[in-house]
Amino acid sequence: MGETVLTVMTGNLENAVAKAKDKGYYLNANIFVIIESAPDMKPETLAMCPAGVWAVIEGFINYTWIQRYNEPVEASMLTTIWSLAVAIFSVGGMIGSFSVGLFVNRFGRRNSMLMINGLAFIAAALMGFSKLASSFEMLILGRLIIGIYCGLTTGFVPMYVGEISPTALRGALGTLHQLGIVIGILIAQIFGLDSIMGNESLWPLLLGFLFLPALLQCIALPFCPKSPRFLLINKNEESKAKNVLKKLRGTTDVSSDLQEMKEESRQMMREKKVTIPELFRSPMYRQPIVIAIVLQLSQQLSGINAIFYYSTSIFEKAGVEQPVYATIGSGVVNTAFTVVSLFVVERAGRRTLHLIGLAGMAICAILMTIALVLLDQLTWMSYISIIATFGFVAFFEIGPGPIPWFIVAELFSQGPRPAAIAVSGLCNWTANFIVGMCFQYVELLCGPYVFIIFTVLLVLFFVFTYFKVPETKGRTFDEIASGFRQGVGANSPEKHGPEELNSLGADSQV
Repeated sequence: MGETVLTVMTGNLENAVAKAKDKGYYLNANIFVIIESAPDMKPETLAMCPAGVWAVIEGFINYTWIQRYNEPVEASMLTTIWSLAVAIFSVGGMIGSFSVGLFVNRFGRRNSMLMINGLAFIAAALMGFSKLASSFEMLILGRLIIGIYCGLTTGFVPMYVGEISPTALRGALGTLHQLGIVIGILIAQIFGLDSIMGNESLWPLLLGFLFLPALLQCIALPFCPKSPRFLLINKNEESKAKNVLKKLRGTTDVSSDLQEMKEESRQMMREKKVTIPELFRSPMYRQPIVIAIVLQLSQQLSGINAIFYYSTSIFEKAGVEQPVYATIGSGVVNTAFTVVSLFVVERAGRRTLHLIGLAGMAICAILMTIALVLLDQLTWMSYISIIATFGFVAFFEIGPGPIPWFIVAELFSQGPRPAAIAVSGLCNWTANFIVGMCFQYVELLCGPYVFIIFTVLLVLFFVFTYFKVPETKGRTFDEIASGFRQGVGANSPEKHGPEELNSLGADSQV
């Protein structure tokens, strides 16, 4: 039998303290540690983040329950509330990502990004004032709303960046989206330290700080140009598109860009609107939508979340006195190798970097499995596990981290692009949700051998990428779409061209 360890932050609650002692709880500084008999639960699970933001917020849930009902929350109820608070973010992401097309066709790419900042302000207010209001419900609702915001953003940003970028720089500029994500993670790791803001008194301020980047966006976005492709192809406003292109390219001669967009527009005019299920029914778009979905799954099912789950305990067993700082070191590696990908993606190509990333992660996962299995017998294996951890993170940011976000926009022309991004984004967030909900149970069942599962998945993703994913480097959107059309034409008995999907908009049917 193991132990379930739960933290309860205390205040001026003498009666609650007395009840806790009567029930067999014991007091450790300012924290109750509730110990109950429960099979298969390891006490070191919580020790991975002692006194950190997660433990503090879990304590807030307990504290709120004690204030309301004058007794500590049951362990099962605490687990339920905590799991809901964690999982609801991914649920919001699923809702937001699937709603991308509803915004971008009606309001445009830039205006959509501007509008949804209101969600960030609402979420910041709910989470920031949840402690003051003694309401963990506000915290859960805030995480749902910020999840919707993030789901929308992961669709809007790669689409907008891809449409304003010149073909030669589209991959490098697309990687900036992932760079922004990992920089945000690193900042959150640093400010989440107990000595900075990850403590009982300042955690609401930490969660409320998310209004700052939203405010910055509200100030900066009005000065950013609208998507020239949206203006010309969707709105038929050639003069505005031409002026925007001149500013973006820094030259008065934008005839080649305009010609490429016009050709794509003519192709789109010959095609009719279809429903989202036609993404899978149409021979023209079945292959690229499957590629888009598998690439998104390769990001979430790669095992990157498992690495961060294990990282703190790995560093502890290696004798690192402050493992939380080593975990931040993983965040630094995360950021550094995203920058590396930024500079090499236009030279090496998307497909090549994705293959390198998947292969490197598979090797590191094997090393991680060996190191974790032999950790108790050979102490020096802890250093192998540290190297494998940093290597896994580095290879992730070389390929599977940044590339799936922007390559989806490259695989589809203007019409079906929003719908395809919505579907693939939904798959990404759904996989994120499944991993978050299931990993702890799989880890309890498999222990360190859990990385064998990820190794198998990484090998499968490698094989799929090698045989099915085309190289999009240096090719225009129309050239990429034409490649799929030709492939279908060569294998289809139909004489007429396949019908391209229109984007998911107000007039689309689901």
